[in-house]
This record gives sequence, structure tokens and C-alpha cells, in this order.
Amino acid sequence: MKDFQNKVAVITGAGSGIGRALARDLAAAGARLALSDVNQVGLQETADSLGLGSDRLITEAFDVADRDAFYAFAERVTGHFGAAHLVFNNAGVALGATVEDMSYEDFEWLMGINFWGVVHGTKAFLPHLKAAGEGHIVNVSSVFGLIGVPTQSAYNAAKFAVRGFTEALRQELEMEGGRVSCTSVHPGGIKTNIARNARMGAGVEKITGDVDKARRDFEKMFRTTPEEASQTILKGVKGNKRRVLIGSDARAIDSMQRLMPTAYQRIMVAGQKMMRK
Repeated sequence: MKDFQNKVAVITGAGSGIGRALARDLAAAGARLALSDVNQVGLQETADSLGLGSDRLITEAFDVADRDAFYAFAERVTGHFGAAHLVFNNAGVALGATVEDMSYEDFEWLMGINFWGVVHGTKAFLPHLKAAGEGHIVNVSSVFGLIGVPTQSAYNAAKFAVRGFTEALRQELEMEGGRVSCTSVHPGGIKTNIARNARMGAGVEKITGDVDKARRDFEKMFRTTPEEASQTILKGVKGNKRRVLIGSDARAIDSMQRLMPTAYQRIMVAGQKMMRK
């Protein structure tokens, strides 16, 4: 897909961050937008910033973990616009917790959004993309879908799952020989509020020593803007890339994992110990 003019683009997590940046870039490229977010206020702010009429924009606030709500959204989008061409499964949340202390409730909450939300969005819209004759699904994983990180086991589990799910889907679509494709996206540190809004388990203090300091130190590593991330993602769609790495940190982490597929874990442990001092 080389041109977004008049294409119908579905974006989850559009109320802030990468989702909002994607909405703005795609609007500027002439796309028609179907935006969603669980945060009605943020979603409305995004919509207001676009200045589009109902012929080019619809919004709906719902939780992507709700399968029925997602399928209802897909029917509304295709009923309104007549088609869907692009799906950006971008919505995500964060959880800091050790495996031992993490509650099942928090684990299920994160998996419902970060993994099942991607599955719901893919399966709800894939038949519509095929019916349109062309399309692209973008599933946002993470650099934490490439390496494991202490206190991020739930996030790792979801993002590794998104990566595997998307890579398998890509191969299936290629075997079918149609004009629908997909890309797995792996952002590094993006300047969003995801860390600030993350749930934190009691066990994090055992690893980090100071939860608030750990959160601040983590945010200091966020170097890429959502706007830069959006541009990289859309370039990847146009190039039909299998995997898109966002940021120099993502490229460095990918290289580290390739060169030291298990030894990197010792580096992570040493780094966590240094950060506690």
C-alpha cells in the first residue's frame, strides 16, 4: 500500500501517544479514520485536533479487551465507510510486577488489552480487509517482545505473543497470495505516559529499591517522539516490512539479542543492580 488517500484506517489507543500521531499523519495523507480509545476525553481531544467531518471520521470509546465491543465497532466502521483498509492495533498498558508478587487480576488485565486486544482487532477486521481487496494490519509489540526484562514478565508475555501472532499471520497471508499484509512493530522508548500510568506491584521495590525512582529513570530513556514513531510505522507499511524497529534504542536492543541471545540477561541483571545504587 503506497498511498493512504481515501483509505479507511482503524486506530486503537488513538487518545494519546503513537495512536494520536498516527491519526494526524493519516488525516494529512487523506485517509478516512475510525478511532477508538478507552479514554473518552483523550479520544475527543484527538478528534477535535483533526478538524474532520463525519464523512472522514468516526470515534468510539471502548475497551479492546471486550471482544463483542470490538466486533460491533468493526460493523459500525464498515457500515459507515463501506470498507476498511488499515488496522493499527496500538492500544496498550503497562504493569510492573515480579512473577511471584503479581496478581492474576493484574496479569489478566494486561493480557486482555495488550494481547487479546490485538487478536480481537485482527480477527474482527481481517475479513473486511480481504473484502476490500487490499489492506494492512499493524500490530504494535515492543522491544520487550524481543528481550525479557525483570518486573516486566506480563508485558513481555503479551508483547512476545503479539510478535509471534503477527509473524504467523504474515506467513499465512503470503501463502494465500492476496493483497492483505501485516507488520509487527517494536518501539523502543517512546515519549508517552505509559510508564507514568502503569500499575505497579509490591514486588517491584524488591528489584528496583525505589519504585518512583525506577519509574523516573525508565522515562529518562524515552527518546523517540510519537510523531517520529508514526512516520516510521507508516514508512514500514508502504514498504510492506515484516518488522519495524522504532528508535536507535530498539535497533541496539535487537542487535544485542541477536549477538547475545542468552548472555544479554546477565547484562540486564547487572544494569538493574547498578540502578539500585
